[in-house]
Amino acid sequence: MESLDEVIDAMIADRVIHRHRRVWLLVIALLIAAILVILAAGGWKEKKGRTVPTLEAPATVTAGRFEYTFTKAEIVRKPKTKYSKAEASLKVYFTAKNIDSEEQKSDSVQGNMIRFVPGGGADLIESNGDSCKSDHLGWVLVYGLPPEECSTKFDVGPNFTADVVEIGVLQEHYESDNAALGLVDKPYWQSPDAAAVVRLKPTVVIDDGKSK
Repeated sequence: MESLDEVIDAMIADRVIHRHRRVWLLVIALLIAAILVILAAGGWKEKKGRTVPTLEAPATVTAGRFEYTFTKAEIVRKPKTKYSKAEASLKVYFTAKNIDSEEQKSDSVQGNMIRFVPGGGADLIESNGDSCKSDHLGWVLVYGLPPEECSTKFDVGPNFTADVVEIGVLQEHYESDNAALGLVDKPYWQSPDAAAVVRLKPTVVIDDGKSK
């Protein structure tokens, strides 16, 4: 028969084991979360070890249901006025073509599919989507038609400056969910990830409200 001291020692040991087990489970969970965050970054946040091609503009990128040809970039500055603060935006020009041969549906380029890569560990910045046909925001690109002249904007600080900017392009994949998990097995465009990074040398444009 165990003595009272032996029972107490066993209880203490059991608590220590459970405490250490919880710590290790927490460490493993944090490691898994860190790995998922790195993967979600799309492989382009840092130039070192980048897993997608880096192209110099003008460059054509085929990504999912669209084909883009990036041509130029502008840093558009709005000077400070009596009634407003100084502002700046990064404007990137490209042609876009709908190549969705899977569904052959018309669609616009969403803002999260083209991103500005600031570098230095900063988060990627989503664009405002496509502006085509004289700056019609969210212009619907029809499958089978020729490329449209488009542009997109990114919000940057009023003092933003850069000799070269990097634009990340995402691509969707036409695939189905895993039927074994009880999910819909019909394929659709999903799971966007990094396709390429395009480098452009921006020019500076002053928007004083007098000329377009």
